[in-house]
Amino acid sequence: RVHVMESGGGSVQPGGSLRLSCEASGWTFTTYCVGWFRMVPGKEREGVAALWTGGRSTYYADSMKARFTLSRGNGGNVWWLEMVNLEAEDTAMYYCAANLCRGPNCDGTFCSRALQGDSGAWGQGTLVTVSS
Repeated sequence: RVHVMESGGGSVQPGGSLRLSCEASGWTFTTYCVGWFRMVPGKEREGVAALWTGGRSTYYADSMKARFTLSRGNGGNVWWLEMVNLEAEDTAMYYCAANLCRGPNCDGTFCSRALQGDSGAWGQGTLVTVSS
């Protein structure tokens, strides 16, 4: 059974940095989608970043493109979301999701849309608070 777990959330001041970690376990797929999403009470869930582990382009939401980086972590199925120059508007619960993807359509944008449709495995979330 696939299991996804996030970690690394916390409280930082505006302008600060955090690195969130997502670990996907319980499967042997070598190519899959992995993505980060965030949610604030009263607002719709928002896509942050996503990629296909087989390569191709990474998706970033426009407001985060210059500040967030999605990359592979230390071995295995660990994925980091590195966030710099954080703003109060980045305060949210951040979720990681992953699902199998095969075929020529698999890339970051496709993965973000597919995962946003609640496909795959989702973690419980990690809270990021940006406040002075």
